[in-house]
Amino acid sequence: MRTEYKNDVTMDPSGFVVLADYVPNIVQEIRYYSTYNFIGERIDGYEEPCALLTIEAARALKSVSSEVFVLGYRLKVFDAYRPACAVKQFVLWGIEDQDVRMKPYFYPELEKQELFAKGYIAKLSSHSRGSAVDLTLLDMKTGKEVDMGSPFDLFSGLSHPDCRDVTEEQFENRMLLQRVMVRSGFRPIDCEWWHFSLENEPYPDTYFNFPVSSAYLRR
Repeated sequence: MRTEYKNDVTMDPSGFVVLADYVPNIVQEIRYYSTYNFIGERIDGYEEPCALLTIEAARALKSVSSEVFVLGYRLKVFDAYRPACAVKQFVLWGIEDQDVRMKPYFYPELEKQELFAKGYIAKLSSHSRGSAVDLTLLDMKTGKEVDMGSPFDLFSGLSHPDCRDVTEEQFENRMLLQRVMVRSGFRPIDCEWWHFSLENEPYPDTYFNFPVSSAYLRR
């Protein structure tokens, strides 16, 4: 199985930055560097638990961070730039790998092959273009994530932003995150409350495959 890239694929990181350099109060829990993700192992290309983004997306996220900070929140990032090799691993796992060890935690209602058809995993990911981010809000009073009604990467109808099978408070928390992201130039998707892409992304036709590594950017 080959993942076909009709557009450019490059290893050039010159338009990217380490997100924490732009947003110093960002909180990071890079799930694909860890084993706590829907596959259950560290994902290819994640050499460091840090978020990388295009300069344009990082600047826009800094604006979001400033707005929510006044409201008593910090941004918590689960994933940002994702190398093309990581997406290829997702595709191969979904089609060929029989391992379903993380099914109870991340896709309890679905068979793994359905994750692509329903839009939870893409064969060509906007994350690989460098201007998409998965994130939530962290309450500075409690030090805990804001309750969004479903956890990050729960592949379920419950995670759709407009799902009303959550409490009113949980729904409003989702809408708060969505409003501040949209105001700073990001667009949401319809199946994951945590996923946003920069509307005017600088590399709409380019997919990147350099590693998630601050050292790689700075060399």
